[in-house]
Amino acid sequence: MKWETVIGLEVHTQLATRSKIFSGSSTAFGAAPNTQASAVDIALPGVLPVLNKGAVECAIKFGLAIGATLNRVNIFDRKNYFYPDLPKGYQISQLAQPIVEGGALKIVVDGEEKTVRLTRAHMEEDAGKSLHEDFHGMTGIDLNRAGTPLLEIVSEPDMRSSAEAVAYAKALHTLVTWIGICDGNMMEGSFRVDANVSVRPVGQAEFGTRREIKNLNSFKFLQQAIDYEVRWQIETLEDGGRIEQATVLFDPDSGETRMMRSKEDAHDYRYFPDPDLLPVKLDDAWIARVQDELPELPAAMQARFVEAYGVSAYDAAVLTGSRALADYFEAAAQACGQGKLAANWVMGELSAALNRADLGIEQSPVSAAQLGALINRIHDGTLSGKLAKQVFEGLWEGTGEVDAIIEARGLKQMSDSGELEKIIDEVLAANPKSVEEFRAGKDKAFNALVGQVMRATKGRANPAQVNDLLKAKLG
Repeated sequence: MKWETVIGLEVHTQLATRSKIFSGSSTAFGAAPNTQASAVDIALPGVLPVLNKGAVECAIKFGLAIGATLNRVNIFDRKNYFYPDLPKGYQISQLAQPIVEGGALKIVVDGEEKTVRLTRAHMEEDAGKSLHEDFHGMTGIDLNRAGTPLLEIVSEPDMRSSAEAVAYAKALHTLVTWIGICDGNMMEGSFRVDANVSVRPVGQAEFGTRREIKNLNSFKFLQQAIDYEVRWQIETLEDGGRIEQATVLFDPDSGETRMMRSKEDAHDYRYFPDPDLLPVKLDDAWIARVQDELPELPAAMQARFVEAYGVSAYDAAVLTGSRALADYFEAAAQACGQGKLAANWVMGELSAALNRADLGIEQSPVSAAQLGALINRIHDGTLSGKLAKQVFEGLWEGTGEVDAIIEARGLKQMSDSGELEKIIDEVLAANPKSVEEFRAGKDKAFNALVGQVMRATKGRANPAQVNDLLKAKLG
């Protein structure tokens, strides 16, 4: 039997506010346990929540960015469950009337574009954190995260492979960091993914029973967890077993998922409107002001890059992988006026060097202006592509600016015809066998002669000029 995978993702995005969603406590990462938990966060008797306006504006930005419907009146609900790191015994969330409904995000997988629909995005507070590693036979509770503002972004079950799920998660990560509503730090828990996974026979309309993989904090683990879960579900069904709805965890060490608890449905949480919080009302003026604060979005920038800089659609997609990368490319392209060449260098030599050094584009030792100056020297014939790589190394090492490095290292490309002809004559005289082989129809002999000329000039000869002069002399 052939099986089809069905995947929907729920992404918990920590909103980039300085204080929590219902209190003035700090959201800064890394503080000592329980030092950022106020009376509101730990639910002392008599305290009342006060909504953080900044969190609402983050949600509005997201809704506008994905073309969703913003509910002009949205309400907070209490989601009731009992867990040691949930001090109130309920979580404040949104169910019946979330702030964002609908919308879509485009992804590209194996060169094919696909649209993933979004169901909703709602504001809620985070729970605290249970600490197991540092306590022998006990569990510690850190309530610093309790009350941290989250936007839970729920997709429709539109994805059919782990590759599509990862592409969607990456596109979402790019978007929320691009518009500045989340720092995107997955290791610190700012962007956490839950994957709902099921399988069904190909052609069957009804969905299979899903299992939810919780708290995946890397794209690599997301792909590995889904791939394992799909294999496990198919093997279970083919062996005559049945899938039970459950919440599971992924163990990166074993590469396996394991059941944590049976999966609850909405009615199990006994949702009801929170009596301590008024409905949130959005008016046209507020939405218009937030709309004006949105930057140019990735899709619009991709189209502009193709039009303005002559790059391919694929290149434009890569270059808008992050706001910082897009800004760097555009600055370099404007500095040299050579969009395609700038794209090649940013995605090629620069990206490779950053990867080797484990640096982000923001930490690049080579500035966009410096890269633009280097590309100018390639374009005006001062440098060949090979010599330019040596200049790039000098820029990376901080030994000077482009022209100074060229001068200090004697890297200026040799373009004087008379000087080149003299060297070519010497190479032809020293390699009569290669000359004879070329005239006998062996193209490899020509490449060998070009190599000899480049060697004689220490790589400084203009390769195109060498080719033309050699062909003229060889007839």
